[in-house]
Amino acid sequence: MEDAHATHPPGHAARIAPSSLLASRRGIWAVKWSLIGLLLTALLQGIIVYYSGSVALLADTIHNGGDALTAVPLWIAFRMSTWRPTARFTYGYGRVEDLAGIAIVFVILVSAALAGYESINRLLHPQAVQFLGAVMVASLIGFTGKEVVAEFRIRVGNEINSAALIADGHHARIDGLTSLAVLVGALGAYAGYPLADPIVGLIISVAILRIVWEAGTEVVVRVIDGVDPAIPNEIRGWASHVAGVQDVSEVRVRWLGHRLRAEVNVAIDPSLSVEAGHVIATEVRHHLLDHLSYLDDATIHVDPLTASGEEHHYIEGHDY
Repeated sequence: MEDAHATHPPGHAARIAPSSLLASRRGIWAVKWSLIGLLLTALLQGIIVYYSGSVALLADTIHNGGDALTAVPLWIAFRMSTWRPTARFTYGYGRVEDLAGIAIVFVILVSAALAGYESINRLLHPQAVQFLGAVMVASLIGFTGKEVVAEFRIRVGNEINSAALIADGHHARIDGLTSLAVLVGALGAYAGYPLADPIVGLIISVAILRIVWEAGTEVVVRVIDGVDPAIPNEIRGWASHVAGVQDVSEVRVRWLGHRLRAEVNVAIDPSLSVEAGHVIATEVRHHLLDHLSYLDDATIHVDPLTASGEEHHYIEGHDY
């Protein structure tokens, strides 16, 4: 049995770490500018909230500010992912991105609670909304700002394979619809239904809770090493295309931040030498890294075809 991991095929020794580093820097760049965009949007909305007293716009502004703050843990995570592995953290610091995801979900939850509290308070103590025209303009500003940030985050997230950044982009896009809901509340108040404003604020709060559930689910899946089932199948397919590989018995994949690491068991002709098995393992790794851009690295374990599969690795008394 042979593992091929430390030996890097030509062209990969210098490629793997820098690709992760460049992706992290690209992520930091995206987070920085999206933070600026959302803070400017929230500032403009906040000014109008102060003068208008619109609780629906307040809910949207709180949420907008919360979205901006989610950039902070993402920035920290991307920055730490550029740190070199240590004797204690031998896989590096990619997992910090999962912690950032948990922090993001918490911030969104707090924003839902604040917006809901203000909406219920305004339902119990009605207050006329002033400057309805300005509120309508602010809602359109909120929608535009969030859509621009959403498109930016999703595009960069796809470039660097960051699920956290992509999810945050979709989150911003959904939030843009809550800004349009503020417009509905303002129109309702203009038509003589003042309670439309706090009702819309309450609807926005419920919408935020839904986002908490969806984002939280995604984060939990990542934390417990969940991946799209299509990914192991794709890795299995590419590994099986390498000459000399007669079986691919096991494929395990986990996320480390915005990069994936794989462990692949392949089986070869048992009559081959250890050196020949090592060459095949190295070629499998080379093949995977060449064709699957989302992979940060892969460990290849080689078995003889006569001992292919996990049942041949079982050691009595060491069940797992």
